[in-house]
Amino acid sequence: MDAQIARPSAPSTAEAAAWADVLVRRRLLHAAILAPTGQWLVQHEPDGPVRVLAGPADVVELAAAIQHCIRKTRSRNR
Repeated sequence: MDAQIARPSAPSTAEAAAWADVLVRRRLLHAAILAPTGQWLVQHEPDGPVRVLAGPADVVELAAAIQHCIRKTRSRNR
């Protein structure tokens, strides 16, 4: 059972940008770009579709989902 940790406030654009940068540097995403509208454009692979995320909370949620998949895979391989 996964426990959700309550956040005192919504994620900021700066937090989302930091997570996006980590995901791209670690090659877990091909690209993550903040659009002028405040939406985020993310692409998993160079030739893959571009996904539109509504805002910072969605970027942080995507980072959490990727971390969860990595942890699940690592524990399965042990």
